[in-house]
Amino acid sequence: MAKRTWNEDAAKSRIATRLKEVSNVVIKDYVRDTDLTGIGTSIAYRVDGVHLYIDIININELLETTAADGERAHKRALRFLNNHYRAVCNILLDVDAIQVDFHNQRLHAVFAKPYNDEAARVHKAVATAQLVRAVLAKIGENEDDPLPTAKTRVGIDTGKALAVNNGRRRSREPLFLGNPANQAAKRAGHDTEVEGIFITNNARSAVGWDKVLNDFSTALTDEQISKSQEKADLTMTVDKVVKDWETDLKNNPIGKFEFTRHTPPYRDLDLEELTPRNSRRQEATSIYADIDNFTCYVADRIDDNDGAVDVVKTLHVLRSELDAVLYEDSAGRKVRFIGDCIHGILVEGTAANTDDKETAKNAMICAAAMRSSFAVALRELKAEGIDVGDLGLAIGLEHGFVAVTRLGMKSEMIRCCISRSVLASEAEQLRCNGRQTAIGPTLNEHAPPQFQDLFRNDRRRSDFDYDAAMEALNTKDDSKKASASGSLLKSATAASAGFSFGTAAEPSRNLAGFS
Repeated sequence: MAKRTWNEDAAKSRIATRLKEVSNVVIKDYVRDTDLTGIGTSIAYRVDGVHLYIDIININELLETTAADGERAHKRALRFLNNHYRAVCNILLDVDAIQVDFHNQRLHAVFAKPYNDEAARVHKAVATAQLVRAVLAKIGENEDDPLPTAKTRVGIDTGKALAVNNGRRRSREPLFLGNPANQAAKRAGHDTEVEGIFITNNARSAVGWDKVLNDFSTALTDEQISKSQEKADLTMTVDKVVKDWETDLKNNPIGKFEFTRHTPPYRDLDLEELTPRNSRRQEATSIYADIDNFTCYVADRIDDNDGAVDVVKTLHVLRSELDAVLYEDSAGRKVRFIGDCIHGILVEGTAANTDDKETAKNAMICAAAMRSSFAVALRELKAEGIDVGDLGLAIGLEHGFVAVTRLGMKSEMIRCCISRSVLASEAEQLRCNGRQTAIGPTLNEHAPPQFQDLFRNDRRRSDFDYDAAMEALNTKDDSKKASASGSLLKSATAASAGFSFGTAAEPSRNLAGFS
């Protein structure tokens, strides 16, 4: 089994290269019909728009079809998501919204039109959200294995955000950074038991509606939604969308999802070659690493060009280095960037069998290396005179069966990686602040005893960096000495971190990519 290692000098070299790529960042104001699909690495657009998040809150219902995280459950979940993605794409295209991301059960879209009319944009977002919810509640397939109706929760906010490039080569897409994206995401993900459309008091004020005491739990009324529908006057109807979806499905059937195992490591997996019939499924570790406090960092600098330049440089360097640690140092694979968060997967073993223990160990070493590289990157950025604020890194991991594929039509397919362990790894990340790493119960079972001692019952550890991981793994086995001498066993002492951040805040409760 190949050894996965991290080296500070190699990290510094990569960071230096990334800094050169953004040596001359230009901040532009978004103007009419600006194409955001091919934004250059050194360009960012300041966009005044309305941000819409739609979460399918019953995704667990699909993944819990069987007692185990089984193949049938994964196939049904992917069919479910594929159906909805294709229907929603048609709606966003018709209403002239910007599709930002469709990450598993979560959609992010932005309304930049009508220009210079914030109230009209908010009404349009509300009307579109209601159209999407109504359509998703009706679409289905006439099969022996019918899918459940989608249950959805919507979050909406309005304001300025920075649009930057999100990805490289074949995975380029726009990414919006800033408070409105964060606030919309928070309201969509606030309560997975309650459906409805939840807009911020900021958005309520934009359309002249009274503020409410708690906009996280106060959904729009039917009367307010009807008012938005009247103001927006969308041409697309529910029946028309459903009919078009049925025709599209008939002419371009999804095809059955078929799984094979990938020969480890995931670094060799070409995600752009995946299709429903060419999907992957095996035991692996999912990791989410989220830049903590980034939303506040952006909000404080978005109106100032020099500050916005620092944001672009900082994000490019930090995310690129996290990706490099995952891919180059740990032989893992980035699934996608979600805001300022990276989602990746790692596996060790053979085509026939995953080595659970080796996968768990190397995934935790990867998480530790990410923290060390993050600290090195912050130092290098500061040395260049770049304002990095007070940023941290929150990391979550879990192990289990993982299904990886791409959804949608041939010309517009998106990566998808779904399973209970994927959702659990995000949940682990959400309970961390900017100094913490958390691991799920299954990963903990397979982790080396030395790491289990460090993470203990809470399965959460502050300042778990590469030095701390290596010191723990290289600790001499005192148990043999104790047994030979008859002395009592002593518990392992946690290694101190090689790098540290400021005083830790309370654990974050933000969605991945928005903190």
